[in-house]
Amino acid sequence: MNIILIGPPGAGKGTQAATLVSERKMVQLSTGDMLRAARTSGTEMGNMVAGVMDRGELVTDEIVIGLIEEQLTTVKAEGGFIFDGFPRTLAQADALGDLLDRVGEKLDTVIQLEVNDEILVDRIVGRAKEAVAAGKEARADDNEESLKIRLMAYYKDTSPLLGYYYAKDLLQQVDGLGTIDAVGADIAKALDSAG
Repeated sequence: MNIILIGPPGAGKGTQAATLVSERKMVQLSTGDMLRAARTSGTEMGNMVAGVMDRGELVTDEIVIGLIEEQLTTVKAEGGFIFDGFPRTLAQADALGDLLDRVGEKLDTVIQLEVNDEILVDRIVGRAKEAVAAGKEARADDNEESLKIRLMAYYKDTSPLLGYYYAKDLLQQVDGLGTIDAVGADIAKALDSAG
């Protein structure tokens, strides 16, 4: 089963993906992780990524699709793939659909973690304060101002994907503000209904 987890920053996508990896033997394809790994891999694609990043440029969609294709065709994913952080735009969604067709795969469902923005900001800022109080380092961007900027970028670029996948009858919505276990149980139900 191949899925996309979609939701604003701080909605819990990474936490839920980790659960799916351990419980369902899925492979998480995180764009950020793939770029970091490629950069140090020494492969032709890795050298291209390193050059782009070293110049301070944004990595193109073509490079990201190339990295995803590399994973889809070389990694055995017993439970399927989780696309995390990709696609973020309609052009990327089309490119991912074309890639999946080309390698004989399909997208089974898209799970949107729905959240109330005010509650989300309070939760993330609270999490940062708890980390600091516990003597840990909070994420540098876990503050109200940074979160609002990240949320704006999410709604501007990524929210059109909701209509795109709804029209393809792939979108399922899950309340992302429940406990980790409750959200996980809702995701499991959504996956079982899609499979």
